[in-house]
Amino acid sequence: MSQAPFSEALRNATRDDHAAAENQDYLVALLAGRLSPEGYGAMVAQNHFVYTALDRVSRTLADDPVAAPFVLPELYRGEALARDLETVYGPGWRSVIEPSAPTLALVARIEHVATWPGGYVAHHYTRYLGDLSGGQFIRRELRRIYGYGPDGGADSYRFDAIGSIPRFRREYRARLDALPAGEDERRRIVQEARLAFRLTTEVLADLGRTVRAEPAA
Repeated sequence: MSQAPFSEALRNATRDDHAAAENQDYLVALLAGRLSPEGYGAMVAQNHFVYTALDRVSRTLADDPVAAPFVLPELYRGEALARDLETVYGPGWRSVIEPSAPTLALVARIEHVATWPGGYVAHHYTRYLGDLSGGQFIRRELRRIYGYGPDGGADSYRFDAIGSIPRFRREYRARLDALPAGEDERRRIVQEARLAFRLTTEVLADLGRTVRAEPAA
């Protein structure tokens, strides 16, 4: 790990876990246009609970030297997810969503690492760098499939506040490379990122079991 930049080592170590999440049946059906808007909304709902926890933990770590470079309010997803859920379910969306058991497990893990800044970085990386990479393709496909406009439906993948996404991704990787953590701590972060991907995969697998595939409206 020490012979490569940490961002590269982290990406390589989590490559298979990332692929396992991306290849879940639920995402395959979603991107093939075989889910109703409500079927898509089921994932948005789970993301709402996950990002609420992640951004809540973020606020508690703003003064920590390890976590602080990754406490980035311009990335917070709460308002965007609320717009997406209102677009799918209407203004009463809070009364129709609930976390699944796998989502509760992921949220519990995120809350657990509130006392470990390196763990927070691992979950932040897993979520946000993914949104800024493959998530941009997902957003384009969601707008094509469901006809969502710029103000709801797929806004959780929209990051206007950061400017150039490629530039931001480069800066993010530079933050990872500059992380003030020794070799053992970086290994722990890698293992936590792998766990974060596995927990996310379980959330998607559960959606694949509970959401019925059908043509998009």
